[in-house]
Amino acid sequence: MSRSTAAAFRAFPALFIAFGLVAQDSPGAASAAQRITLQEAVQTALKHNLQVGIAEQVRDASKATVLINQGAFDWSLQSGISFGHTKSASIRSGPSQSSPGSLVTTDSEFTTTSRNINATVTKPFEWGGNFSIAYGSQSPLYASTDQSGKSTTVLPSGTVVGPTGFGPYNLNPFPYTSSLSATYTQSLLRNAGRDAASVNLIVAKKGSLQADYTFQQAIITLVADTESKYWDLVFAKRNLENKRQSLALAQKQLNENQIRVQVGTLAPIEVTSAEASAAQREQDIIAAEAQLDNAKDALARALYPDTTRPTNLEAADAPNIEPFRFDENTAEKTALGKRLELKVAQLDLESKQALETSANSKLKPQLDLNVGYVGASNTRENFSGVNSDLTGFKYPGYNVGLTFAIPFANRTARGGLSQARANRRQSELSLKDQELGIVLQVRQAYRNLEAAAKGVAAAEKTRIFREKNLDAERKKFDNGMSTNFFVLQRADELDTARSAELQARITYAKNVTTLEQALGTLLEARKLEVK
Repeated sequence: MSRSTAAAFRAFPALFIAFGLVAQDSPGAASAAQRITLQEAVQTALKHNLQVGIAEQVRDASKATVLINQGAFDWSLQSGISFGHTKSASIRSGPSQSSPGSLVTTDSEFTTTSRNINATVTKPFEWGGNFSIAYGSQSPLYASTDQSGKSTTVLPSGTVVGPTGFGPYNLNPFPYTSSLSATYTQSLLRNAGRDAASVNLIVAKKGSLQADYTFQQAIITLVADTESKYWDLVFAKRNLENKRQSLALAQKQLNENQIRVQVGTLAPIEVTSAEASAAQREQDIIAAEAQLDNAKDALARALYPDTTRPTNLEAADAPNIEPFRFDENTAEKTALGKRLELKVAQLDLESKQALETSANSKLKPQLDLNVGYVGASNTRENFSGVNSDLTGFKYPGYNVGLTFAIPFANRTARGGLSQARANRRQSELSLKDQELGIVLQVRQAYRNLEAAAKGVAAAEKTRIFREKNLDAERKKFDNGMSTNFFVLQRADELDTARSAELQARITYAKNVTTLEQALGTLLEARKLEVK
């Protein structure tokens, strides 16, 4: 076997791999891939991501906390009906009907059956007041039994049933009575005002807003992570294409070297170096293919958390290199106004301030103002009669009073105030620290983006120059003014320059996302609305 034939056989595996790689990009193979844009990827991630679902449930739970604390100021109705049965004994003296002028003593047992109806409505107010109105009605039934076993019964209507010859019983023929009272109590010192009386509701409302901002933060983090994985897939795909182009160049150089060896214009050793270069390109393709598969899996896992997911995702978008619209000072101001972390910290500070106000209120003595109305009725023979007395304010009564109480030492309140002040101060320092951190983060992100933009321009120039260098070196080689070593070296430089340019473009795209995230405008820039 001649050297040229042996070289051809040695080149066959490289050609087979090159043709196989080209076949993977055939129209039939491409049609099986699921092409997805960046916007579609973000929308899909928002729809399926589990962490977003968890954050949404936390937000809903915080909203429920507000409802729970609002329930402390709801109207409340308490009502009841009861029946009572009592027995008593008494000795009565009265004139004898059989012996005029003499007294008769009668030992009687009385049984009382009563029915009571009551209802109370109460309403606490967020400013430290409390209102209550109470209604009560009683309707007894009297019965008496004398010593001889004869009985007399008086019904609610006043009708006497049975023997009545055993003296006067003084039974009330109108047994229905009712009362109506209304009371309002207002705290004047301790727990007076909304900040003190409804502090739990205030904190719950601010906590609900914090949970909503935290939910939006989870969305922003997911969008940024999805975009990063999307650009990783773009890089892996284009990097594989670059490696295939490098393999094609190396294979072309190998074929030309083999021809030159056959015609005797090139030493056989030059074929070996070309074969080594082609083999290295094959290894680079294998690594690039693995990187592409990993990037596809990472993006698919982010978009489809369950086991049912596409096996061949393909990115449809390319990174755009556009000048950013903000200068550094404007970027800082924008971030301080839009960053959700600062809004969360500000709400936390406001909650701590409300708790401090409430704790300070507990140091004051208790002084409550009480204003009341009491309406009574005469005894009537039915409900309508007594209720007419109440609604007509026939027997009104009023009262006004003050209740004062002060605890000695009051160490519990003083300790609570000290703790509340420390927590408030901690929140103030945390807010300031976050502001400083965000300013630094924006500056770094802005400068990194500027550097990335310059890096793209420099990498593009480098790639163009490397292409020209390779072309010039090949012409020199064809004219016998260069060697195979320098041609392969220029090809390696071009491969490195292409990878660097691609990496610079992907880095720029990621830095755009990072800066928009630092500014707090990522959702706005992606035209996403959180509900």
